[in-house]
Amino acid sequence: MEEKSIIEVKNISKIYGNKVILKNINLKINKGEFITVIGSSGCGKTTFLKLINGLIEPDDGKVYVEGNDISKVDKIALRRKIGYVIQEIGLFPHMTVRKNISYVPNLIKKEKRDSIENRVKELINKVGLKEEMLDNYPNELSGGQRQRVGIARALAINPNIILMDEPFGAIDEITRKLLQDEILKIYKEYNMTIIFITHDIKEALKLGTRIMVMDKGELIQIDTPEQLIKNPKNIFVKELLGDNKIS
Repeated sequence: MEEKSIIEVKNISKIYGNKVILKNINLKINKGEFITVIGSSGCGKTTFLKLINGLIEPDDGKVYVEGNDISKVDKIALRRKIGYVIQEIGLFPHMTVRKNISYVPNLIKKEKRDSIENRVKELINKVGLKEEMLDNYPNELSGGQRQRVGIARALAINPNIILMDEPFGAIDEITRKLLQDEILKIYKEYNMTIIFITHDIKEALKLGTRIMVMDKGELIQIDTPEQLIKNPKNIFVKELLGDNKIS
């Protein structure tokens, strides 16, 4: 029996003015996959991500999340079930780390305050930070620490899906490798589905169960790291991978 997809896009296209951003994208992502997305700048990676949580709408085609056509659901409710981590992090500067992480759970009010507080403490440890930092403000943290808080905030709603748009792009190499290891541990422990945009080919190969290669708004190839390296579909994929191997 075919595994039911948690995300499916059918014949998706998006155009801004005269520029085609996405062209006839078809894709199924199963629960528990870690999809890394690579490609040239401006190829539509971020647009693709934003289509999944309804931040933008396609000009053609349909997006399904957990079997539901998202054009027919409450977008705010949809986004509150999907974790979203971006390079700029987007923490609220006037809120402590504790309040940043607990913001959406408190907004939804599905859990008691004590349960939310326990979840916050659990998550701050999961992302490799100390509980003493919960009363700090974002400007008191390093870039790597703020990124970890951003990941904890995305996990606070206990999502089935996390979207990550170059989350480690502005971080030094040592911290980046540590965060890669942290996100792999979290991914395996929580059995969630992650879609992760990166410009770093080594990062894509290390993290992804499958890698999605895009160019000029088109999905060129989606394959396991092993298959991508062994059988690149065309010269663009081959040149993009270069001499990189699976670490």
